Amino acid sequence: MYYVSKRLEISSAHSLSLSYESKCEALHGHNWIVIVHCKSATLNADGMVTDFTTIKREIAGRLDHRNLNEVFDFNPTAENIARWICDQVEHCYKVEIWESENNKAIYERD
Repeated sequence: MYYVSKRLEISSAHSLSLSYESKCEALHGHNWIVIVHCKSATLNADGMVTDFTTIKREIAGRLDHRNLNEVFDFNPTAENIARWICDQVEHCYKVEIWESENNKAIYERD
């Protein structure tokens, strides 16, 4: 099995729709750290699991310096964003996303 990981830094804003009162309901920004993990038993014709540039284009290219409420049709929590990222990248099986130094969400396929 081959494994690769790509670390991205993304600056974006969001506001959350929550069932309780929270300051996170107001528009606010994060400097997200995202780690995309991919694996494959075989390599593509270029000798890669997936190209790092493709991951950057598909994720940072779509999320960096954006209001995530305008990008997604779901509540843009770190957990939901992690799942969405995993669905965008070929061979992705796990995404780690920090919205701050102390707050991290992980999505991993079963």
